[in-house]
Amino acid sequence: MSLPRTLARSLTVLTAGIAVLATSVGVAAAHVSVSSQDASPGGFGKVTFRVPNESDTASTVAIRIQIPQEAAMASLSTEPLPGWTVTRTTADLSQPVESGGREITSYVSVVEFQAADGGGIGPGEFQEFALSGGPFPDVGQVVFPVVQSYSDGTEAAWIEPTVDGQPEPELPAPTLDLAADGTASAPATATATGAAPTAAAAVGEHSHGEVIARDPSGLALLFSILALLMGATGAFLGWRAHRRTVSS
Repeated sequence: MSLPRTLARSLTVLTAGIAVLATSVGVAAAHVSVSSQDASPGGFGKVTFRVPNESDTASTVAIRIQIPQEAAMASLSTEPLPGWTVTRTTADLSQPVESGGREITSYVSVVEFQAADGGGIGPGEFQEFALSGGPFPDVGQVVFPVVQSYSDGTEAAWIEPTVDGQPEPELPAPTLDLAADGTASAPATATATGAAPTAAAAVGEHSHGEVIARDPSGLALLFSILALLMGATGAFLGWRAHRRTVSS
């Protein structure tokens, strides 16, 4: 009778492991991220913000992207998106800068996408929002705080920096890695020191269904669960074969 009890314990652990796996995938996939195929320090390019909807009941109806003054761009435009309107807010620079032979005294500091009535990003969906401009600052990374508004009146403020050596915050600010050679940069979460992305950023693009395959710890967990499942199945089949032998 020990085999059934062993099998039951294995199945209990298996169920718990699957729950942890599902939770870890959900958390990683929920991050707002930013990436670019051509942005580089001092150059121009297109940046794309990927915004998943976290709520089970409400839709995302507004996205507010902040461009910090240290990343002020002389030129900034938005890609039209059906069902959304765009509002740009300008702010004065503390010190004028020269770009393209002209003096720049103000810049676009906030870009807000607002969904039409009844529209937005529904539960289980995501949307991408694109900006194009430059020149980008001559740095390795640029942090873009983002506020995500829902149809039920709640907001998710993706504004927290990730500090090396400390746990990842619940709502990390999207960070753009600027490649010096203009090659593609992967989405990352904000780092306070500008060093390599944290473990959460190592999953790359946070697309649904791909996170576990790119996260080494998630992959190890998946293999462990599969091994446990195979072991539990083997124990159950062995127990059934033993019962048939004893009965006959």
